[in-house]
Amino acid sequence: MTFLFFAACTGAPPAPALRLESLGTVPEFSLRDQTDVPVTRAALDGKLWVADFMFTSCPDICPTLSARLSSVAAKYRHEPDLRFVSFSVDPVTDTPHVLSRYAARFDAVHPTWLFLTGETTEMKAVVVGGLKQLMERAPASGTTPETVLHGSRFVLVDATATIRAYPDPKEPGQVEAYLDLLLAER
Repeated sequence: MTFLFFAACTGAPPAPALRLESLGTVPEFSLRDQTDVPVTRAALDGKLWVADFMFTSCPDICPTLSARLSSVAAKYRHEPDLRFVSFSVDPVTDTPHVLSRYAARFDAVHPTWLFLTGETTEMKAVVVGGLKQLMERAPASGTTPETVLHGSRFVLVDATATIRAYPDPKEPGQVEAYLDLLLAER
């Protein structure tokens, strides 16, 4: 009531209510994690998970996104049915060994936080076709080296592999708010 009164007095619109939706199903996949162990989509069935997209040689947004996911993982470390899944968008470079070193930088606890890689075609099928995120090589031009363009939103997936939200990790508290809703549904 106080918020509505404040909004009426200030003319500020109320914040939109967050809600989970059914936004598609993650396709089956078989990739390798940072310990070089196969991980399938079925292995995540029954778990809630937060996905992100990164590559280990990224000079800008990837370390920021990984640090953000690390802080979320630390906050929810006591949730036994919650996983964090980082998909490499540069699978040629990001071997399991390289991903293992990267994961250590962010105190990623295996198997709670998986860093996945595989053949480029399979990674694209999962990232672009399934999770609906950008994954595209950008050629070098001028002084800009070749890079990989990729989505910067996190993806929340429920226990049935249904995508439920695309929270913006740059918005303070948004990932946690959506994650709390997802955890409350269990």
